[in-house]
Amino acid sequence: MKVPGIRLPSWKLPEGLSGWQRVAVVAGLAVVLLATMSVAATARVSASSGRILAGVKVGGVDVGGMTRDEAVAAVKATTEPKLRRGVLVVAGDRRWPVTPAGLGHGAGVEQAVDRALAGPELSWYSDFWHRLSNRPVSHSVDIALASDDAKVSRFVRALAPKLAVAPTDASIKLVDGRIVKQQAKDGRVLDVEASTSALAKALAGNARKVKLVTRAVDPKVTADKLGKTIDVNLSTNRLTFYDGLKVRKVYPVATGQPSFPTPQGSWKVVYKRMNPTWTNPAKDGWGADMPASIPPGPGNPLGTRAMALNASGILIHGTYASYSVGHYASHGCIRMLLSDVEALYPQVPEGTPVLIHR
Repeated sequence: MKVPGIRLPSWKLPEGLSGWQRVAVVAGLAVVLLATMSVAATARVSASSGRILAGVKVGGVDVGGMTRDEAVAAVKATTEPKLRRGVLVVAGDRRWPVTPAGLGHGAGVEQAVDRALAGPELSWYSDFWHRLSNRPVSHSVDIALASDDAKVSRFVRALAPKLAVAPTDASIKLVDGRIVKQQAKDGRVLDVEASTSALAKALAGNARKVKLVTRAVDPKVTADKLGKTIDVNLSTNRLTFYDGLKVRKVYPVATGQPSFPTPQGSWKVVYKRMNPTWTNPAKDGWGADMPASIPPGPGNPLGTRAMALNASGILIHGTYASYSVGHYASHGCIRMLLSDVEALYPQVPEGTPVLIHR
């Protein structure tokens, strides 16, 4: 009989032994042989104790025959590059490089190796047999992935104010003495919940880039909701009427004389009058030789329509003195041709902005 790995001595039975003596000798030799084989097998199994059974895999890595330290090193060599890989977080025109490890992701490598070292649930003699024969088992251990959802959420929340863009309302304003027209623009806000979910998914997978989720924020005032605006240019003596951001009509006007200038600034229409009565605003000044009031009709200084501004004593009104339109002729008011003011009047609600500038 041959035993792998064991060299047996050559024996020859002595001559002249009786039958029972031969049986005794053979039995003794068998005992010696079994003892020798047992010692050899025990030595082999003992040498493999502390090592993982052949055929065992951890996270797809074959760790059969390895010690614990060897297996941990082999598995980390596969898992750690994934945790250190660069992931580019993108939102709008901004970029932030991160890593899964940097945002709290990890892998339970040592715990998985410990489970692999314990091996599959085998009886003691099955375990002994696999170690003795080096026959592989079929056993795979998954690596538990750790994540820190709170850390990912804090990272995303910290980006929210950096990505927030306030919406811009449509407007016509007087800025540093100039008319500035602004189209409405959407704003932007970060969807923190959806972005956190997208980033967590990217970190857990193999993604190299993840786009955060943003939502548009509508402006409160769009061009169609802006309403009417009146622009009075003192340099050209022109009144421009806007509906939203569109010019509806440009009218010639008369504005204040050098000694009675039309006040520049941002004003508004506070009340309107059809066929107004004129009341003398300067009985002790330029109106000293004029009556206290003039009723509606020809010769009324306000014409047929008047719109008062919140600038004291200043109105946009018609005039029978059509020759004055286009010149600096008033005591601060804005004069219009009767036909023009009558066309404009019904289109201008109270509260309409009036922007006066050079």
